[in-house]
Amino acid sequence: MRYLVLTDIHANMEALDACLADATARGYDGALVLGDLVGYGPEPNAAVKRIQDLAPMAIVRGNHDKVASGLEPPDGFNTVAKNAARWTHEVLTPANREWLASLPLGPTIVDEVVEICHGAPFDEDSYIFDELDAVHALKTSVRPLCLFGHTHYPVSFELSDGMFDSIDPIAAAEMQLLSMRPRSKYLVNPGSVGQPRDGDPRAAYAIVDTAARAVELFRIRYAVEETQAKLVMAGLPEVLAHRLAVGR
Repeated sequence: MRYLVLTDIHANMEALDACLADATARGYDGALVLGDLVGYGPEPNAAVKRIQDLAPMAIVRGNHDKVASGLEPPDGFNTVAKNAARWTHEVLTPANREWLASLPLGPTIVDEVVEICHGAPFDEDSYIFDELDAVHALKTSVRPLCLFGHTHYPVSFELSDGMFDSIDPIAAAEMQLLSMRPRSKYLVNPGSVGQPRDGDPRAAYAIVDTAARAVELFRIRYAVEETQAKLVMAGLPEVLAHRLAVGR
């Protein structure tokens, strides 16, 4: 099975469509979506529609999905995120707010190889940045490969025979291949489709090949300036447009 993996889309349609076009050319059997379809970006209804049309084989909610749908208040968000969340809530159609609110929390078991979550397998809202969090997540996960998002930072962690290792992506690479070794467990964040935060403005996504036991990590250029123009026209904070150009 070849799974297309998308996370942290954040209503950026130019980035999402670029990833989908690239993935379609490479071929995949079904999609896995790790949450945060909306928030920050200018086209929340279009993003929801595109993911609905994609009919993911598995999907979990993100923290922005919860806030934008009205399930939770934006108390933990900074000022910019709060303003974007309120705008998103107002712009979303009632049907789309209801659909987002119905998304399941993670983790979700996909098959014998893969499970997915938004933040961490032990808490959907936790951020995995350091080794302690990663080891906790690896020991909590129940499949050889746990896919996560939330940090907007592509990274891979491996736990093998009690030995822990982290694998940072090569900055200039358009594609990286992670081969899964037998008896190892992996924790992989493909990076954000629509809001990269690792200093690389290119959209990120992954394809998991369970037969080959491999994860292909991709970075895709897209029309950032079109998304920036839509953000400004929507009246969203201009800092959201600036950060897209630098991937921060």
